[in-house]
Amino acid sequence: MNVTASVSAPAVDDSQARLDRLSELARDVLARARAQGADQAEVACDEDRGLEVSVRMGAVESVESTRDRSVALTVYFGKRKGSASTADLRPKSLEATVAQACAIARHTEEDPASGLADPERMATDLREFDAWHPWALDADTAVDLALACEAAGRDADPRIANSDGATVATSSAIGVYANSHGFLGRMRDTQHSLVCGLIAGQGDAMQRDQWYSVALAREDLETPEAVGRRAAQRVLARLDPRTLPTGTMPVLFHAEVARTLIGNLVNAVAGPAQYRGASFLLGAAGQRVLPEWCAIRERPFLVRGLRSAAFDAEGVATRESDLVRDGVLQRYVLGSYSARRLGLETTGNAGGVFNLEVAAGAGNTGSLDDLLRGMGSGLLVTELMGQGVNLTTGDYSRGAAGFLVENGRIVHPVDGITIAGNLRDMLLSIEAIGDDPDPRSPTRTGSILVGRMTVAGSV
Repeated sequence: MNVTASVSAPAVDDSQARLDRLSELARDVLARARAQGADQAEVACDEDRGLEVSVRMGAVESVESTRDRSVALTVYFGKRKGSASTADLRPKSLEATVAQACAIARHTEEDPASGLADPERMATDLREFDAWHPWALDADTAVDLALACEAAGRDADPRIANSDGATVATSSAIGVYANSHGFLGRMRDTQHSLVCGLIAGQGDAMQRDQWYSVALAREDLETPEAVGRRAAQRVLARLDPRTLPTGTMPVLFHAEVARTLIGNLVNAVAGPAQYRGASFLLGAAGQRVLPEWCAIRERPFLVRGLRSAAFDAEGVATRESDLVRDGVLQRYVLGSYSARRLGLETTGNAGGVFNLEVAAGAGNTGSLDDLLRGMGSGLLVTELMGQGVNLTTGDYSRGAAGFLVENGRIVHPVDGITIAGNLRDMLLSIEAIGDDPDPRSPTRTGSILVGRMTVAGSV
């Protein structure tokens, strides 16, 4: 079965007409805020639609269709701020929402850093990036796709006796952000996914794993059969795991978990962590945070990028720029509020970062097999558990599962272990980054080899 061939005829695309209605709604709400005395105001109007179907052991478990909408308003009276939201778009409800936001603002304390982003920073090039690919998927077809996905996994090997099920989902979102500077930006995107989770083995020896595919356009999804078979391969590889003696060794983070290390770095250099003084990279701009052969670049204008945008959550123009160059942190990740708290300028990152690409020098990259050979003996981590990351101190301790590597080759699966270190030391001791980025994430990094970490297993 092929995803592209198994869809119904496309429905009429009414997204532009709906965006027109949301634009008029945003203008109306801003006018109401001005009429009630607000000096500044900003509003986000959103609509989401989706279908999600789940099956398990060959039977349908759930079919859920969603349709949500919301209006979120923030007003400023001088340096006092008030916010309110509603899902009821009738004029009476909108008027009450505006009144509530204004009442809150009148009773809050002044905050010198509050207010809209500066008007000269508003985006003027409001391009789209090929993120709109609605899938006219009906429930019956979605069920067929999910059943085919699970069956491909369950039929792959007799040791797969149970299943966590398979899920097919499609969603579309449109939105308008507008503010009293006269800015109005429109956005629309879609996302589709296939997920299969399987259980292999018997009794206490059972293992579970999954695989998923996610894309903005359905033709970029893996086929249901491919997702099911990949889930089967992964769960079978985890059978008969062992633990490891406690010690220190190199740790290779597979690409699908390596992005969490980059996420830890981004969170540590984000505005709130910096102005609160709660970061292991406090005041680190201009300092080395990664090896000198490593770079991280933000690329908000990628066509079909999972997180591409012409403007951030405040209407500020996004821009392509280095976060880390030659291992040195070039800037923080700031919206206008955190920038003012730090006496800096916004970096166009209100709402987060937009498509990060991690790059390594030619002598410090290669395939996953190359990194395994370069590591020699150590641990390949494919799953992380728990929340043992302290961004204030950098202390890192997480449950993990993966594979023991000896002489550059995978020997056997391991679980029931903990890996520990300090994030600042871990990031600086990265020895290689693979050329195998996971395309399912807006943080594009290959597998990451950390030179040495503590691995706690059996005594």
